[in-house]
Parts: sequence; C-alpha cells; structure tokens
Amino acid sequence: MQLNMLESIPAGIYWENNSFVFLNKTYCFNQMPDWNFMGNGRLWNYYLNYFDFLLQRNIEVKDALSFVYNYIESLENKSFGLEPFPISLRGMNWIKFIIKYNIKDPIINSSLYAQYLILVDNLEYHILGNHLLENGFSLFFAAYYFNDKNFYAKAKIILIQELNEEILKDGCHFELSPMYHQIMLFRLLDCYNLLKSNPGFLGDELLSFFEGKLSMMCGFLDKISFRNGNVPRSNDTSFEMSHGAQELLEYAQRLQIKADSFPLIECGYRRFNYRKYEAFVDVGNIGPDYIPGHAHGDTFNFEIYFNEQPWIVEVGISTYEGNSIRLFERGTAAHNTVKIGDVDSSEVWGSFRVGRRAKIFDLTENSNSVSASHDGYKHIGIIHHRKFMFDENKMHITDTLSRSNKDAKAFIHFHPSAEVQLNKNEIFSMGNIIRIHGNKKIVLEKYNFASGFNMLEPAWKVIIHFDTSIEAEFLFN
Repeated sequence: MQLNMLESIPAGIYWENNSFVFLNKTYCFNQMPDWNFMGNGRLWNYYLNYFDFLLQRNIEVKDALSFVYNYIESLENKSFGLEPFPISLRGMNWIKFIIKYNIKDPIINSSLYAQYLILVDNLEYHILGNHLLENGFSLFFAAYYFNDKNFYAKAKIILIQELNEEILKDGCHFELSPMYHQIMLFRLLDCYNLLKSNPGFLGDELLSFFEGKLSMMCGFLDKISFRNGNVPRSNDTSFEMSHGAQELLEYAQRLQIKADSFPLIECGYRRFNYRKYEAFVDVGNIGPDYIPGHAHGDTFNFEIYFNEQPWIVEVGISTYEGNSIRLFERGTAAHNTVKIGDVDSSEVWGSFRVGRRAKIFDLTENSNSVSASHDGYKHIGIIHHRKFMFDENKMHITDTLSRSNKDAKAFIHFHPSAEVQLNKNEIFSMGNIIRIHGNKKIVLEKYNFASGFNMLEPAWKVIIHFDTSIEAEFLFN
C-alpha cells in the first residue's frame, strides 16, 4: 500500500519531551500520557486521542510507537477515545504513520481493526455533516490498509452520499466554514491520493467522482482566499486548525487536480477584489437547517483586507466550550453587522445550537454591488436591509431597518495591528477614512480578538448607534 502524503500537519499541534501542545494549551505528563486527561478541556483531550502528533517530522519513531502501544494496552479504559469521531481521525493517523515508516506489527493491526469494527457499528448518522464524512474517509483508509471489501463498501456509500449532499454547486462545504472546507478538502485529497497510488487495488470507480468534487472544492477555496493566502474567518474558522489554502492547492496540483471555478451563489459568500483592498461579504443563510452547529449569528457580515493585510475582521473563535465566551463569539455583536438590542439575528445558544434562523430574501447583485434583506428580527417587527457598493477606491454600506428602533447598533471590528482614531463621525485607521452618516452616536471600544483557540488579543471596535438607517463610506488611501 502506497501513499505520497502531504508531510506537514496543522500548526500548533506538536509533541516534544513528553509535553503536548494542542489548542495553544500545554501539558507535560510525567511519563505516559493520561489519555483521559480533562484538565485542558474536552476538545484538548480529543486532540490527544487523535494522534496527529505521530506525523511530525521531529518525532522519534520509537517514542511514537511507545505511545501507540501504551494506548493499545489501556484501550478499554478510554472515556472519549472510543467515540466514533476520535476513532476515525486516530485510525487515519495510525495508518499514515504505519505506511510512512513501513511498520509491520500484528499487535497494532489487531487493535486498529478492532477499533474500526467499533466505528462501523457506531457511524455518526445522528450527527451527520463533517462527522459522518470523516467516518467515511477513515473507513476508506481502513479498506485499503486491511484490503477489506466490507469497509470499502460502507465507505463508498457514505462518501458518495455525503459528498453529493455536503459539497454545494459552487464547491463550498455546506456547513459554510472555510476551516471545515479546508479540513474536508484535505481528507478527500488524501483519499484520492490513496486511490491513485494503489490503482486497481479495490477498484477505481470512485476516481472520477473524487476528482470532480476536488476540482469544485479547490476552485471554491481559490476563489474565497485573500491574496495573502488567508481565508475569511466566517462561522467556526480558525487558521491554526487546518492546512492553509496555498498548501492544499499545491497538494492538489501535485495530484494533478485542476481547480474548476464556479460563481459563488449557493454558499451566500461574495468576493470583491480591487488593487488596494479585498472585501468578503456574507449575504447567505446560516447553513443547512439540520446541522447548524458551526454557524454564527453573522448575517450580512463583511471583512476587508487592505494591502493584503487584515483590517476589518471578525472576532473569531477561541473556544468550543459551552461558556459565555463561546456564546459571544457566535453572537451577532462579534460580527460586522447590525444587532438590535439584546437580540441576535440568528438565535445561537449552547456550544453548537441555533434556534430561530435569519432567512435571506430580495437578493440583488451585479459586478460592483450586492444587497439583500433578512428576517432575523421579524419577531420584533423589523426587517434589516443592507446594501454594499464597491469601486476602486471606495466601499459604501447602507443599512436600513423597516421601522425605527432606539437600540439598533452596527459594529466594525478592527484587526489588532490596526490603530484606530475617532473624530466625530469619522474613523481613521491604516491611512483610510470611514465616514458615518445618520448615526446617533459612535463609540470606540476595546474588544478581544480571537487569534487562535485560547488566544485573545486586544483590538479596537466601533459601535454605531442609530434608529432607522445609516451609511458608511470606506475611503481607501
């Protein structure tokens, strides 16, 4: 079995001297890890159980094997490690590690096969989305590694069904998170790599199907990425959690995948590119109704990169824990859009729940403008309309409410690197000017920018209070 892997792994996940660093939190175990360790939270424990660290270039094979053997010895005592999602990710990492170092060990093989039997009996149809897709990708790896036709048949059903469901016609993953799009693209590239590297092993009927989906996904990623390689931080997106866009597109080129470009329609995202600035705009619904767990209350959000650097940004995400920080980071006030009183445009709650959802209507657009309305505030009798207009040196945003409300606020969040000054109705930053018209007052405040999981940096935001309508002119120097 051959696999010409993408060597690097996502930044921020590494191991040295018995210390593990995940999600920017470090823990040093005295000897072998406590695989049930919860001191840094549940997600940190999941990453420990994923075994991504096996694929680091600087890890000694003997040390890596000692972790694998220790895990096998205490397998029955794993609190989260035998859940289907950790099994899926750990299985792929173990197989990659075994292939990379040509390890032939019946003890590892026996344990790995037993774990896959648990996975087959516990596929995540109750969660769906990227969870079920990861189950399918992992079973595909297991099918090739064990030459198991039953694993292959199950993987084939899942992958065809879920990729057809989850990859929209414009190539975007349907959970509308650029981060999860990159993760799913990476997995599919690995599966395609596995297929091409082992022709005829279990049949090549999925080759053209994978290739078609990869072309669409690469086209979307290329179109949505800023010129410096960053992706928008829409919904649950953090740069550290996946391979970067350039790295993935280069991997695709190495596998001779050609990016196929489609207009950005179904995803609701739009890009406007000019010499000095790039603008990302969200005029879509929050995602599939049955799986909105990674969605935010961010309808009509936007981001701006100026001279290839982030300027107007989202707050981002720093945790998946069910706490006040998670609730805020998913809420409307953490995005560059309008919030009315204490009401979010879509009702986010818990860590991964959404109640009432904003729906888009009256969408109109051309090459240099886009406008739409949403009904996220209709339960309080208000419709929000926003129009974006662009040209080479200026961007213009108009917000209109269907009726006046004294608690309406629009937010603009600046990157931590941006100095911001406020003078009456004018905001000065990075040599640019933002002029506000129709406001009651403008407040300049500090906020915590999520530069990564468990990493917050101080930055500036502007809160614009208004009643019925406001206009914002962004004048680029």
